[in-house]
Amino acid sequence: MARSPTFAELRRHAIARSLFKPVTLPAAVRRLGFVQADPMRAPARAQDLILYQRVRDYRAGDLERRYERLGLEEDAFVNYGFVPRDMLALLHPRTPRRPWDADTQSRARDVLAFVQERGVVHPREVGEAFVHHGRVAGYWGGELNASTRLLDDMHHHGWLRVRRRESGTRFYEAMAHAAQDDSPAARLARAQALVDIIVALYAPIPSPSLGYLVTLLRYGANHLAAEARAVVKVARERYGHAVVDGVTWFWPADENPSSRRHQPDEGVRLLAPFDPVVWDRRRFEMLWGWAYRFEAYVPAPRRTMGHYALPVLWGERMVGWANLRLERGQLRHQLGFADGRAVVDPNFKRGVDEELARLQGFLAGYRESSQGAASA
Repeated sequence: MARSPTFAELRRHAIARSLFKPVTLPAAVRRLGFVQADPMRAPARAQDLILYQRVRDYRAGDLERRYERLGLEEDAFVNYGFVPRDMLALLHPRTPRRPWDADTQSRARDVLAFVQERGVVHPREVGEAFVHHGRVAGYWGGELNASTRLLDDMHHHGWLRVRRRESGTRFYEAMAHAAQDDSPAARLARAQALVDIIVALYAPIPSPSLGYLVTLLRYGANHLAAEARAVVKVARERYGHAVVDGVTWFWPADENPSSRRHQPDEGVRLLAPFDPVVWDRRRFEMLWGWAYRFEAYVPAPRRTMGHYALPVLWGERMVGWANLRLERGQLRHQLGFADGRAVVDPNFKRGVDEELARLQGFLAGYRESSQGAASA
């Protein structure tokens, strides 16, 4: 019987398996299985920061620019993001997260007919055509057109898909998902496939985190919630696992966290708050011994790390965090350190400089998009 991995080996495995050698954009999304999206640019959107670490010569905005040609979809999984198109068969048809009343059903049918007639629509077109729908509370305060909220719900229900984005705005077209085999065996198989994606994305994953992530499937596949819980109950039979310091950890069955092949490079990486390496805050603290916090929605006086702090990975050490901003096209940074003391090693300083230089080129993608839009 193989020995249990050490925490050091779990750390190395977590880094090396997720921060794989850069590949093409479609290959990276397929290998990850899911790329979480976030609209905030500080200094780049989360999906771009995630892919920048895994795609050769990636520029900010490449996912949006190339989306229509990549065989991807925007959809809900454990959060909202981008998935390979064939994954939709695991997620749809889904039970609505907010059941519609008769009036909403009628409005949705009217909007669907409008979208089918137009082919592809900007939310503004729908808002102007259905201004009589009124306004509703926005997701983060304020108000928005009721038709905008309805488009989002219709997308989630599977009536629409995102055809493309322009400057972050979603353009929609009509969508119909094929009926699925609803037998118990087929439902269980779909749930197993979804839990497999979770394990592959966030491994090695402690048991409490696996349980929590499976509850998040209520967002993207709540119709398979019972089956997903059943998969977790037999996780020891399906996945590689070991007990380390009293906690059971899971990973794909064909992997070995103790392998000497898992050796992170010695460079510095600034990771997105939603990067798979750092997404699970419980795992982060267990592996690196300090609590990382995402404070974008915390009032400024109460922040301890900053508005959009990016964890700083140096080799296999998570030494602290960085806040970045663009000033007149130049990237500025401020570092914080987990133990309260700055790292003075010249190799770290060189690694930070190299990562910032790479990020500067990566961010040029946003400037190119803006210039292209202006010239158009």
